[in-house]
Amino acid sequence: MEIIWQDILKLLSDMGAMLRIPAPFVIVEFVGTLAFAISGIRLASSKSFDWFGAYVVGMATAIGGGTMRDLMLGIPPFWLTNSVYFWCCALSLLLTIVFKKQIVHTRYTLFLFDTIGLALFNVIGIEKTLTMGFPGWTAIIMGCITGAGGGVIRDVLLREIPLIFRSEIYAMACIAGGIAYVFIRDLGGTAELSAMISIIVVIVIRVLAVKYKWHLPVLKGDGGEGL
Repeated sequence: MEIIWQDILKLLSDMGAMLRIPAPFVIVEFVGTLAFAISGIRLASSKSFDWFGAYVVGMATAIGGGTMRDLMLGIPPFWLTNSVYFWCCALSLLLTIVFKKQIVHTRYTLFLFDTIGLALFNVIGIEKTLTMGFPGWTAIIMGCITGAGGGVIRDVLLREIPLIFRSEIYAMACIAGGIAYVFIRDLGGTAELSAMISIIVVIVIRVLAVKYKWHLPVLKGDGGEGL
C-alpha cells in the first residue's frame, strides 16, 4: 500500500511539473475538468446534440480557458502534452449518459457544475501564473480567463449569449476570488490555503448572486441612439 501511495505522489508531482503547478493542484485541475466538461455536455443535451457533438462541447468548455491562458503566457497549451484531458472529458460524457436522470433532468446541475469548474479553474490559472513569476494582478486576470474562458466558448458554440457578457455575477466572482488568493499569499499563506479560501469566495458569491438576484448595472441604448 505504501508503494502504491508513493507511486501516486510521484505521478502527481510529475504531472504538476509538466503543468507548472504544485502537485496538490493536479487533483484540482482534473476535478475542475470533469465539472466543466459535464456543464458543457449538460447544456449540449438541451440542444439535442449527439454524443460526439456533446463531447466536443464538453471538451471545449474544459480546455478553452486554459488554452487561452497558456497562449497569452507564451507556453504550449497544457493539453497538447497530456492526453488525459481527452479521457477525462470522455469520462464526463459517460457519467452524463449513465446518470442522465440526475444530471440532465435536474434543474440546478448546470449551475452546480459550472460554478465548481469556475472556482477550481480560477485558482489553477492564478497559481500557474504566479509560479511562472508573473505579478499578482496578472495572475488575477489569468485566473479569470482560465475560469470563464471555457464557458464563453461553450456558449458561443451553442449560440447562447455568454454568461460573462450578461448582468449575472460570473467573471466578477473570479476576480473577487483572485484578489482573495493573492491577498492570502502576500500575507504568507500557503498555496493550498489560498486556493481553499478563493474557491469558497467564488462559490459563495455565485450562489448568493443567483439566490438574491445580484447583478451588475446594465448599459441600455435609448431609441437605437447608443448609450
